[in-house]
Amino acid sequence: MADVDCVIVGAGISGLVTARNLAAADVSTIVFDKGRSVGGRLATRRIGDARLDHGAQFMTARSDAFAAQLADWQERGLADVWCHGFDSDDGHPRWIGVNGMNSLAKDLANDLDVRVDHRVFAAAWDDGEWLITCDDASAVTASHLVLTAPTPQSFSFVFEAVGTLPRELSSADHDRTIALLAALDSPSALTGTGARHEPSTDIAFIVDHAVKGISRVPAITMNTSPAWSERYWDAPPEETEQALVDLIAPFLGSASIVEQQVKKWRFATPRATWSTPCWSDEEFQLVVAGDAFGGPRVEGAFLSGLAAAETISQWCTPRR
Repeated sequence: MADVDCVIVGAGISGLVTARNLAAADVSTIVFDKGRSVGGRLATRRIGDARLDHGAQFMTARSDAFAAQLADWQERGLADVWCHGFDSDDGHPRWIGVNGMNSLAKDLANDLDVRVDHRVFAAAWDDGEWLITCDDASAVTASHLVLTAPTPQSFSFVFEAVGTLPRELSSADHDRTIALLAALDSPSALTGTGARHEPSTDIAFIVDHAVKGISRVPAITMNTSPAWSERYWDAPPEETEQALVDLIAPFLGSASIVEQQVKKWRFATPRATWSTPCWSDEEFQLVVAGDAFGGPRVEGAFLSGLAAAETISQWCTPRR
C-alpha cells in the first residue's frame, strides 16, 4: 500500500487548495515545496518594521467559489478590500491579506502535512504507484500525484514516466520578474491608492505598502516589466541593484531608502494559459495544475486547485 493517497508538489495557492479540498474528502495528502515557506507568489517579507508583499499584490473575484473564500477570510479578519480600482471604480474590488498575502497561504496550509525545504528530485511511476524522491534522498509512495509547480519544473519530474504530456504545455515558458523591496525613512511620493497600476516600459507594478495598509512604516515594492527583467537577469548583482535604485528614484519623493532587497522570479507569469483548469491522465493518476491553467491571477490558481482536487476525488477511494 502507498504511504499516502496523494502527493502534491508545490505549496502555492493551487497546491494548498488541492490539499485542503482533498483533506475535506478524507483523502490523505503530503505537500512538498522547495521554498522556505508556503505560498509561492503569495509572498511577504519583513525588512525591519516594514512588511512588503513582493509577488501577487492583490486579488479579484469573478467566481462564486473564490468570492466565498474571500468572504471567509474577511469574516475572520485575514483579508479586506484595498480599493475598487486604481484609476476609477471598475466593479472589481482589489482584495489584500491584512497581514500580507503570505498570511493567506499560511491559513490554507493550517493542519495540512506540508513539507517545505523539500525539493522534489524525481517522480517515477511503477506498478500503479508513484515514487516521489526529494533531493535529500527521502522518498514517499503515493497512489496519485498532483503537480502545481511552474509547468517547466513539473514536467521535468515526470517526462520520462508519462508519454502523453502535451508538448505545447510542457514547453510553455514564463516571463521573468525582478523586484526591488525598499524600506523608507518617510512617506514616498505615491498617493491615493499608492499604486501605479498601468504597466510602463520598465515597471509592471509599484506600491507603497503603508498606503496599501499592511506596513507600519513606508515601504515600496517595485516589480519590473518582463523586458526590463530579461535585460538585467544575468547582469552582475551590483549592476542590477543600482539600475533598480535609479528606476525607483522618481517615486521616492523626499524619502530615502533605509534598507533594500532584490527578489528574482524566474517563473513569474505564464505566457500562455491552458484551455482547461487542469490537465490530467487517469492511466497514470496524474494531474497538473497551477496558474498556467487558471490564468496568472490568484483566482485562476485557486480554481485550478479546486479542479485538481475534484479530479483526484473522482479517481480514488480514500483510506479510512
